[in-house]
Amino acid sequence: MKLAPHLLGAIAVAAYSYMSLVPLIQPPIMKLLTTKEERQIEMKELRPVTKFERVVFPIVATIFISLLLPPIAALLGCLMLGNLFRESGVTDRLSDTAQNSLINIVTIFLGTGTGMTMSAESFLRADTLLIIGLGLVAFMGGTAGGLVFGKIMSRMTNGAINPLIGSAGVSAVPMAARVSQVVGMQAKPGNFLLMHAMGPNVAGVIGTAVAAGTMLAMLK
Repeated sequence: MKLAPHLLGAIAVAAYSYMSLVPLIQPPIMKLLTTKEERQIEMKELRPVTKFERVVFPIVATIFISLLLPPIAALLGCLMLGNLFRESGVTDRLSDTAQNSLINIVTIFLGTGTGMTMSAESFLRADTLLIIGLGLVAFMGGTAGGLVFGKIMSRMTNGAINPLIGSAGVSAVPMAARVSQVVGMQAKPGNFLLMHAMGPNVAGVIGTAVAAGTMLAMLK
C-alpha cells in the first residue's frame, strides 16, 4: 500500500497462494537438501516455559523491535497484543473475541479491500505473472535457506537439531511447522517435531515484519 498500491492485488494473490501450497512446494525441497538420517533425528523434549516468561515475551519483543524499527510498531504490536491477551489469563473475553469474531471480521475486510484493487486493467497484466513467479522463487529460496542453516546447526550441535525445522522459518503459520512434522514422521514414525518447528515458524513471522519495516524505512 505504501510503495506500490497498484500491485497490491497481485502480491496478495501470490502470497496467499504459496501459503496455501506449502504442503506441495516444501516437501520436495526438504527431501532434496537433507539426508534420511538427518530427517530421522529426534529432538529433546522442550523445557517447560513459565507463565512469567509467556507474559513478558510479547511486552519485551514489542518494546525492543518498535524502538529498533518504528514503522512496524503497529503490525508487531497487534501480533503481540493477541499473545498478551491469551497468556495474561485475565482477559478471557477479549482473547476469545480476538481469536474468533475479530479475526473473522478483519479477514473479511482485508479480502474485500484487497479485491477492490484487483481491477482488470491493473491485474490482468504480464506483471502479475512475474510477481507470482518471483513469489515462488522467494518461497523456495526461504525454504532452502532455512534447511541449509538447519543443517549447519545440526552439525554444530552434533546432531541434536533436526534440519527439517529450518524449513518452518517462513511466515506460513502453522502450515510450515505441520509440513516439518509430516516429513519427519515419514522418515521415522513417532518423530514429533511440531512444537520444535513452531519456534522458527513464529520467528519467521516476526522476521518478515522486521524485513518489511526495514524496507519501508529505507525506501519510502
